[in-house]
Amino acid sequence: MSSFSFRHQHVFVSGGSSGINLGIAKAFARAGAHVVVMSRSADKVAQAAAELEALGAQALGLSADVRDPAAVQAALEQAHARFGPIDVLVSGAAGNFIAPAKDLSPNGFKTVVDIDLNGSFHVLRLAYPMLRKPGASVINISAPQGVNPTMYQVHACAAKAGIDMMTKVLALEWGEDGIRVNSISPGPIGDTEGMRRLAPTADALERAVSTVPLLRMGSTDDVAHMALFLSSELASYVTGAIIPVDGGAA
Repeated sequence: MSSFSFRHQHVFVSGGSSGINLGIAKAFARAGAHVVVMSRSADKVAQAAAELEALGAQALGLSADVRDPAAVQAALEQAHARFGPIDVLVSGAAGNFIAPAKDLSPNGFKTVVDIDLNGSFHVLRLAYPMLRKPGASVINISAPQGVNPTMYQVHACAAKAGIDMMTKVLALEWGEDGIRVNSISPGPIGDTEGMRRLAPTADALERAVSTVPLLRMGSTDDVAHMALFLSSELASYVTGAIIPVDGGAA
């Protein structure tokens, strides 16, 4: 149970129907927020909204592809009409797979950059008029690949590095509006689609855990707790930060 209170605040989570992002949405729901989750699958967002309502939150599930600015705009307008200005915006839609650069197709590279980097820009840029000013907290979900070159991850490394730099630039530009912009960079987080793709076997998972100084996988709650902190008054002077939640793995 969170000790943070976001009672009646409006939290919008892009990519919020599963994994880390759904964990973040649930943490804000437990803390009293009205929560909107958006992702491509109508069925998944409906299920996520039902799970959030089961936690006692007012929730809304919206289907939109972050690569489609018009669809993102429409979803944001629905959320704004329902719950008013956005207090916390989490941009977490992502795609990834393992591929050596020499075998990576132009379309494969473009797909990851379109979802991760361009999609994050669409969400943040189009949400800007609807963010609470002052007071909004914007959180991008990045990854260690943004700063650590990683074999077979040239597409993800490029996209996440772009997200980290976008975080810093928007923190500069939007600071005068009282909007804080930060990134969370999760390390190996158990029971997520990302880890299933990057460590698909028991041996690969064991190797991943062995690289973590704390010698365990992280949980979605570990990431969610950082999101709660960054959006709270305790972090009111924190902006433009890229914060690892990785057990020391970076």
